[in-house]
Amino acid sequence: MSEQWSEWLDFSRASIDTVPESPGVCMMHVSMKVMYIGGSTNIRKTLLECLSDECMSKAKRFHYLLTPSYDQVKEQMLKEYSNKHGGKLPFCMEAQKTL
Repeated sequence: MSEQWSEWLDFSRASIDTVPESPGVCMMHVSMKVMYIGGSTNIRKTLLECLSDECMSKAKRFHYLLTPSYDQVKEQMLKEYSNKHGGKLPFCMEAQKTL
């Protein structure tokens, strides 16, 4: 089974409602800047929760990957992002670290 990312979708309730209630990873951005990389056993629920988050609700688009190994995929993506951006996490995740 080859894992494949969805197309980029508008970050809206209507788009999120099309996402399966399955394990997966998601990435959200605004102005082509990654704001958040997350994963969970229910990726739709995670995206719905992001709609009410003060920082993440500003996202414009998202895409997702359905995978039972969401933890490993998420950690690998965060590691690659951090290496590429001088040790920093995506914007909304950096903001959460300072709380």
